[in-house]
Amino acid sequence: MKLVKYENNDNETLQNLPYEKFISYGAESLTDSELLAIIIRTGAAGISAAQLGKEVLKVSEKYGNGLLGLYNIPLNELTGVKGIGKVKAIKLKALAELCIRMSQTKAKSSLSFMHPDSVAEYYMERFRHENVEHVMLLMLDAGLNLLDEQIISKGTSNASLLSPREVYICAFRSQAAYIMLLHNHPGGNPAPSGNDIAITDRISEIGKTIDVLLLDHIIIGDNRYFSFKESKLIK
Repeated sequence: MKLVKYENNDNETLQNLPYEKFISYGAESLTDSELLAIIIRTGAAGISAAQLGKEVLKVSEKYGNGLLGLYNIPLNELTGVKGIGKVKAIKLKALAELCIRMSQTKAKSSLSFMHPDSVAEYYMERFRHENVEHVMLLMLDAGLNLLDEQIISKGTSNASLLSPREVYICAFRSQAAYIMLLHNHPGGNPAPSGNDIAITDRISEIGKTIDVLLLDHIIIGDNRYFSFKESKLIK
C-alpha cells in the first residue's frame, strides 16, 4: 500500500472534503470515517457528511472494531444516529454486505476442502463478526464437491448446542460421502474447548461406523482459525 503524507492546511479543505482528498491522494489516504462520508454523501442540519461518518463509527463500535461493526449493527440503531435516515442506513448496511460478498468471492477462487486454510478464509467473513456461536454443516460428495451447507445450531455467546443425530440426518438427506463442521468463537480465540473436542470425537466415531466420514472441524476466530485435521485431532 502506498503511504501518503497528509499535511493539514489552514482552511482544512481536504480534511473536510473527502471527495477532494480522494482525487488528490487516492482512496488509501482516506480514514474509515471519510470513506463512509463518501457513501453517506450529504450531511444534515449543522453536521457534515464527514462528521456523520465519525458518529456512525462511534455507534457501531460496540458491534465490532472499526468498520466491522457495520455488519452487525441493527438498522434501527443506525437510523438513531442524528442525520442518518432510513435511506442512508440502508446504503451503509448494503456496503457492509458487499464487503462480505467481495471477500468471499475472492476466497472462493482458491477454495479446496482438502485445505483447511482455504475453507477458513472462505467462511471467515461470514462468521467472525457473529456475537453467538453458529455451527454449520458442510456436506460433500465422494469427489469433495460441496453438495449443501446448513446452519444446524445457534447458541449463546459461549456455547452451542449440537446434536450428532441432527448432523447425520442432514448428511443422509444430501447423500453426503463426507461432512465437515465449522463454527465460530465470538470471543475471537479459535482454540477448541473441552466440549468442542468431545463432540468432534463423538461425531467422528459415529461417522466411521456409517461410512460418512468427518473430514474436519474448523473453528473460526477473529482472523484466525483452528483445524482439527491440521492438529491431528481427527484421523
